[in-house]
Amino acid sequence: MSHDPLLQPFRLRHLDLKNRLVSTAHEPAYTEDGMPKDRYRLYHLERAKGGLALTMTAGSAVVSRDSPPAFENILAWRDEVVGWMRKLADDCHAHGCAVMIQLTHLGRRTRWDAGDWLPSLGAGPAREPAHRGAPKVIEDWDIARIIADYADAAERMKAAGLDGVEIECYGHLPDQFISPLTNTLDAPYGGGFENRTRFATDVLAACRERVGPDFILGLRLVADEDAAGGIPAEEGMAFARQLQAAGLVDFLNVIRGRIHTDAALADVIPVQGMRSAPHLDFAGRVRAELGMPVFHAARIQDVATARHAVQAGLLDMVGMTRAHIAEPHIVRKIEEGREEEIRPCVGATYCLGRIYQGGAALCIHNAATGREATMPHEIAPAEARKRVVVVGAGPAGLEAARVAGARGHAVTVFEAADAPGGQVRLCAQQVARSEMMGIIDWRMARCAAAGVEFRFNAWAEAAEVRALEPDVVIVATGGLARPGDLAAGSDATVTSWDILSGDAKPGGRVLLFDEAGDFAALQAAQVLADAGAEVEVMTPYQAFSSEVPGINLVPFMRALQDKAVTFTVTYRLQAVERDGNRLKAIVGSDYMDLRQERAVDQVVVNYGTAPLDELYFDLKPESQNLGAVDYEALVAGRRQAMTGGPDGFQLFRIGDAVSSRNTHAAVYDALRLMKDI
Repeated sequence: MSHDPLLQPFRLRHLDLKNRLVSTAHEPAYTEDGMPKDRYRLYHLERAKGGLALTMTAGSAVVSRDSPPAFENILAWRDEVVGWMRKLADDCHAHGCAVMIQLTHLGRRTRWDAGDWLPSLGAGPAREPAHRGAPKVIEDWDIARIIADYADAAERMKAAGLDGVEIECYGHLPDQFISPLTNTLDAPYGGGFENRTRFATDVLAACRERVGPDFILGLRLVADEDAAGGIPAEEGMAFARQLQAAGLVDFLNVIRGRIHTDAALADVIPVQGMRSAPHLDFAGRVRAELGMPVFHAARIQDVATARHAVQAGLLDMVGMTRAHIAEPHIVRKIEEGREEEIRPCVGATYCLGRIYQGGAALCIHNAATGREATMPHEIAPAEARKRVVVVGAGPAGLEAARVAGARGHAVTVFEAADAPGGQVRLCAQQVARSEMMGIIDWRMARCAAAGVEFRFNAWAEAAEVRALEPDVVIVATGGLARPGDLAAGSDATVTSWDILSGDAKPGGRVLLFDEAGDFAALQAAQVLADAGAEVEVMTPYQAFSSEVPGINLVPFMRALQDKAVTFTVTYRLQAVERDGNRLKAIVGSDYMDLRQERAVDQVVVNYGTAPLDELYFDLKPESQNLGAVDYEALVAGRRQAMTGGPDGFQLFRIGDAVSSRNTHAAVYDALRLMKDI
């Protein structure tokens, strides 16, 4: 029997959990018609197969029709949800994994122009800044029916065979009642502490009455809003004690902070460049003072921290939620003594960022997550060994090499630089994004274990590739920073890459024109500002950094807003002229015929990348498939079998060698091509 604290069982009321790891409730936005169908089920099933003790679905499932699904939420108010949740629960139970669901009414944390276009609700009239919908102030008849809706939804989940329900009480309607910052009601649901906690108490009481004692009820509770005028820790603790004494909850999932703005959300759910596990000690304090089971998740991304949380008695169940998005098999790899093989969460928060931009959750460097129907988390060996040549050791090339090596192929990687990483290495030079190198380091370790050969400082020519007599050639040469589309003066500009690499020194007064809207511009702006430059960041669009989700923007704004940095939207750099020792930037607009001038010392441009594709086009006429890709097969996850060229090697290019995209696209290109080679 293992002595690892994380592998010890835990008894939650009547429920036996086989270890101490939980994926806490979150909404990956995989629903179809508001239901958790196959994509949703397979996502959770993969974590169950990976040894997880408890998977908590939905973040959150909405209990009422007038809680429009802001995040593609499960519609728990519909009876048909029972069948879909039963299928999910049965599959996970077959692997010894318990299943719960989080239920909520979003209150003001949504918009009225979603779902059925019903007015959103709040315990007061204030908009939530994140969603900007003006809520209707809740009435008595709303309160009565919503309490009944919670009980109905809990009953549906019990009928579906789930092990329990967690009620969401941070940032959503129950918490909007509790917080003095959002509750403007009169008695009996507004005013003093007892009145403000009445709604959440009534919800839990109704659910308990409906599901009985043999069903787990928990509460994700903001025990401390950590904001002036908000819920103090003393009130949060007092409320928890009341619920405990009344037998209404079996566990607390502890939260500290608010989520009404991107900045506040990032303090609750820290992103790359922010502190890890910032609220772990607070959660430990709650557990120590209340003596009841405590769950907690907030950037606990590595096994060592999770192990400490249990061993030190801070938590009963550790939420490694984003970590399980990156690596669904954490428990199994710990059990099998393969901890070093765990794919790391690098804190990029591409997963959550996509949800807040209206997309589905995806991991920045595990392209199988959310695609379990077509993409493997574990690579199967090939039937026959082939000779694979990969050109480029950025994320695309390394993923291709990793997958090919895991399939048992003989793999050689050419890399022009003296070290792997490509653009990831460039961005990781900034301390706040240094964790990105985990994407590269993990793949290099997996390639080493598979015997992949690397040739660094090697600019691959077509002849060198041919000399290896390959069966498959992958061109993953990436791209170079595009100089842009200026009418004149491109030779007088430098790129964001030049600033990040140190090839260009910061000027005194700088115009940074950002057409791509990605991280490179923000990182360059920070380098410039830290060097003391006066910086104007300009974009032709209605918002700057459009490719950077709001939660990921937070560390950059905190690094820039107290410096001489301004942001200008809806203006376009058109040309640059030399003016003695300085530069004259000619600025126009897409909206009207306009000309402005800026006198600056330096113009930095960020236009994304242009493909480095010369090698690909040199090899293309000699390839068996003439470089062609069967898109139908690619999307369906089937093997590539295009022909038409001479006998010899298959040729593919991936990542930015095709077009300017992002790290996830590069990794996905590689995985879906190589998994069947």
